[in-house]
Amino acid sequence: MTTAARLSIGLPVYNGEEYLAESLDALLGQSYEDFELIIADNASTDGTEAICRRYLKQDSRIRYLRLPENIGAAPNHNLVFTEARGELFKWASHDDLYGRDLLRRCVEALDERPEMVLAHAWTATVDTTGRVLEPFDYRMATDSPHAPERFRALLFAPGGDDFYGVIRSSVLRTVAPHDSYHHADRTIVTDIALRGPFYQVPELLYFRRDHPTRAERANPTKRSRCANLDPRRADPLRHPTARLLGEYVLGFVGVIRRAPLSSADRRECYRYLAEWLASRALPGTSEPATPPRQDAATLAALSRSVDVIVAGRRGRVP
Repeated sequence: MTTAARLSIGLPVYNGEEYLAESLDALLGQSYEDFELIIADNASTDGTEAICRRYLKQDSRIRYLRLPENIGAAPNHNLVFTEARGELFKWASHDDLYGRDLLRRCVEALDERPEMVLAHAWTATVDTTGRVLEPFDYRMATDSPHAPERFRALLFAPGGDDFYGVIRSSVLRTVAPHDSYHHADRTIVTDIALRGPFYQVPELLYFRRDHPTRAERANPTKRSRCANLDPRRADPLRHPTARLLGEYVLGFVGVIRRAPLSSADRRECYRYLAEWLASRALPGTSEPATPPRQDAATLAALSRSVDVIVAGRRGRVP
């Protein structure tokens, strides 16, 4: 009997041919090797299938699922998790880059800190060529031992990329599946956070690629973003904008209701949610302060480090 890999990586993809090979090289070149990579191809119409099948022949850790029709990004994210067999799980994006020690450092962090339920690393945004545009200034108190404080941090602070961290599968199974309303990824991360604190590995190892075809850029409206998550959301009669926003708020209510909290902590979370709703309603109070930008020399040095720490980058023509 084959022993299941300790870590499962789920990579949902739709028409990702432009950057998929780079991301696969970065994942398969990780210094931590005890993982399975589950790729769910959401009925892509470009060269995605050919790329996946080429890598499938090269690495036995890959499982490739080809869907007959586009079910939407949210169901596809849920699918790769239902296929996972590891005690740890990570979602991966087909267009991002990963330092070769990212998985190892996150797994080590969880092994050394049993109270933590998710581990990620410092993050930077990169452009189409992998040049660093801006490191992310992570200010969220998601490592707090106090659950309401973690909840408040995820409501009020600028969003991070914890959705793409390494998560204990046993914890992820206790939260609601990825939904398709406005900012549904934020509520699932908050759901996880109310189960335990997060750990940020103090190394820049995750590179979020910004490009014109990225889902957030290619879908500029709330409706188009939600329809990307689930095609049924494109119907304005069944899914008016008020519903897409209302489900977002109710998503946080559900997170609080389901979480294993004391009565006092639950009340505190509801109080923070009420404060957040009030802040969204008042002009000028909902936007977080913009962190200071890095100088050109710092960004150039960080860009050079991408080619050093990401597997497959050396020798690649921009």
